[in-house]
Amino acid sequence: MVASTPRGILAASLRGLSAIRMLGNLRNGLAMLLVCFFITGCGFHLKQASYLPEDLRALQLTGDDQKSALFEQLKYELQRSQVKVNEADGLAHSGAAPELHLYKDSLSRQTLSLFSNGQVAQYELAYVVSYRLTRPNQEPYEQSFELYRNYQDDPNNSLAKSKELEIILTEMRKLATKRIIRELSQL
Repeated sequence: MVASTPRGILAASLRGLSAIRMLGNLRNGLAMLLVCFFITGCGFHLKQASYLPEDLRALQLTGDDQKSALFEQLKYELQRSQVKVNEADGLAHSGAAPELHLYKDSLSRQTLSLFSNGQVAQYELAYVVSYRLTRPNQEPYEQSFELYRNYQDDPNNSLAKSKELEIILTEMRKLATKRIIRELSQL
């Protein structure tokens, strides 16, 4: 028997809304489950630290300039990739563990465009990074690469542009360290 009182009508409509919500939650849950199956089925993995070969899980990290921002960034990213990093402290390498030697990085810039008054409007920044991996009983692996970025200069706003240049250089260092680790993971 259907209750014709206002309280009975309200109770019945609330039960109906509750059932509709449960059905909606069930649909959302099934949709999420299907999405998860499709994503894992296609081989997709979330981006994370690169997996290095087992013999590179402990490295002797050396460099021409061990105080440079690139050296510090590389050390940080290696530790983030669960690599035990030992710094050389100026001692000769014993040869027992692999050694990753970071050569001095360099930044050059080339003019791309000029303002009508002859001042530089845009530069191309070229960041050169070189490194050598020495493994016991193997030939040393040397690699060098360049990263490029365009940088627009504004002589009227030099303070902001110098800060922007610092940010660009920091991003280029991060890209360089991630590329080094990615290349090491493919050895």
